[in-house]
Amino acid sequence: MKLYSPDGSELMKIEALEREGDQLLLKGTAFGAMPITAQLRPQEMRGGFSLLNLKLVWFLISMLFRR
Repeated sequence: MKLYSPDGSELMKIEALEREGDQLLLKGTAFGAMPITAQLRPQEMRGGFSLLNLKLVWFLISMLFRR
C-alpha cells in the first residue's frame, strides 16, 4: 500500500503489518528510501475512530470497489 502527498509524490510504501503485543507495527519505506517502522497503539487507534463520521465511513467502504 502506498501513501501519496497532494502533488502525487510517494510519501510512504507500507510493506507489512505485524502485531507486537498490543501494538500494530507498520513496516515500509518513507520517501522511497528511508526504512521506517511505525507503531499504532490502542489509545491512538481509539482516537482515530473519533475522527470518523457516517459519511466518511461510507466513503471508505466505497473505496474498496473503485478503480
